[in-house]
Amino acid sequence: MKKKLVVLTGAGISAESGLRTFRDSDGLWEGHDVMEVASPEGWQRNPELVLDFYNQRRRQLKDVKPNLGHRELAQLQIHFDVHIITQNVDDLHERAGSKKVLHLHGELLKVRSTKNPKFILEWEGDLNLGDVDSQKHQLRPHIVWFGEAVPAFDEAITIAKTADYFAVIGTSLQVYPAAGLVDFVPANIPVFYVDPNPIQIPNLRNPLETIPLQATEGIPFLKNRLLAEFQ
Repeated sequence: MKKKLVVLTGAGISAESGLRTFRDSDGLWEGHDVMEVASPEGWQRNPELVLDFYNQRRRQLKDVKPNLGHRELAQLQIHFDVHIITQNVDDLHERAGSKKVLHLHGELLKVRSTKNPKFILEWEGDLNLGDVDSQKHQLRPHIVWFGEAVPAFDEAITIAKTADYFAVIGTSLQVYPAAGLVDFVPANIPVFYVDPNPIQIPNLRNPLETIPLQATEGIPFLKNRLLAEFQ
């Protein structure tokens, strides 16, 4: 039976494919205050602005491709039972070939009803005011906005608890609850941290190996490390 490798990915891996992403440092996403385009209050104030913002992100997604980091994680499925938990809303992991991907913060290529959160549709084109569900309620981006619950977090905890190896890639570990996932990794399970600017992880009960590289360099290093040491 293959050992389970659980990987938490963040903005860093998508940025190397050319996707500009929200960073805590300036509070802006593509020039917008994130609270304008990623909060229920922003949606209430100006839904057209929010819809236009995500329409542009959806179009942009069609112009980028998975990078070496995405592809190498997919290749690791040959040797490990790989579960990816991602904070990213793009589909680059899936396009690279990863089969088990859990999106904590929603997905750009899906929309949902403003009244029934379980009414979710695949959506590749623009979403406009007047696009409604079967009960005539407006559709919205299937994105977890600031101040909203993270429905997939319980499933993410369950996955993290079963890890034989855990990797953190391209995330500043500043966005909660995602950053707290490492606390659910069983004690003494190896944790690998791939990030060019790693922070100190407080109260970690696990052996930690930091790989201070970008995802496209660090993931091949991680792959070789895992295959050499743990196969």
